Amino acid sequence: MSHAVLARLSGARKNFGKIKALDGLDLSVNRGELLAVLGPNGAGKSTAISLLLGLEQPDAGTVELFGLDPGELDARRRVGIMMQEVALSPAAKPRELIQQVSNYYPTPYETSAVIKRLALASFAERPYKDLSGGQKRQVQFGMAICGRPELLFLDEPTVGLDVNAREALWRVLRDLVHEGSSIVLTTHYLEEAEALANRVAVIGQGRLVASGTVDEIRAHVSRKNVYCRTAIGAGEIRGWPEVEAVQPAGDQLHIVTHDAEGVLRRLLSGDAAVRDIEVKRAGLAEAFTEITNLDQGKAEKLQ
Repeated sequence: MSHAVLARLSGARKNFGKIKALDGLDLSVNRGELLAVLGPNGAGKSTAISLLLGLEQPDAGTVELFGLDPGELDARRRVGIMMQEVALSPAAKPRELIQQVSNYYPTPYETSAVIKRLALASFAERPYKDLSGGQKRQVQFGMAICGRPELLFLDEPTVGLDVNAREALWRVLRDLVHEGSSIVLTTHYLEEAEALANRVAVIGQGRLVASGTVDEIRAHVSRKNVYCRTAIGAGEIRGWPEVEAVQPAGDQLHIVTHDAEGVLRRLLSGDAAVRDIEVKRAGLAEAFTEITNLDQGKAEKLQ
């Protein structure tokens, strides 16, 4: 196993009855990166994480965590985990929960330092059952990071958080990567992946269909967005062969095109007074939609 690779799935297959959750998935996590794992519901994201954590066993293929079987204690003591479904003692207080998890690790953070870092002090002594959904997620995040893990697995960590709490969690994630942690993040929020990820892995139908930086994933999409103010009517622009869609955007027009240069030539030719022209490449959301809608044969070429 390469020194830089902390966790790896190779040709992993997993069925649940007649449901094919993973179909030969190859996925690796490198030291020092935040890897965002994206995919539609049922793509196999949670199953992949469960295999890497040793919670499930593959039907075929191999799984490595720090070069070891994920079930080995030496591997487990080096990871932190925040899953979507969590059952915790309703009477326990956040401070107690974080302290309890810290005891499993050889060099954890001080519990008081975790509480301060995540701004949990105002509810650290309240019973867990009395917390809001967002507060419970923040406590779960504290339990995930308190052991000073080398590798942190976060499954939809910001679901249920308000905007301020989500941005605060993002800041901590950036700091953790800067401090040397590696992170695997599954998320439905594409702007979260766009804001945080060094690398993105897109899973579809149990296989890896694309992997790369956010910019590399974006590059798979040929569409661009052109914004402008023009006297040319939207109906006329809609008829141009280069144009896929036109819609108002305030007092501008928003033109979606696979040939931005051709659209610009037509705009300048047809309206010498056209102004405020702005061309933007597709975002991660558009790239994700296009990649996951490709048929399997085309998708494999993106890897």
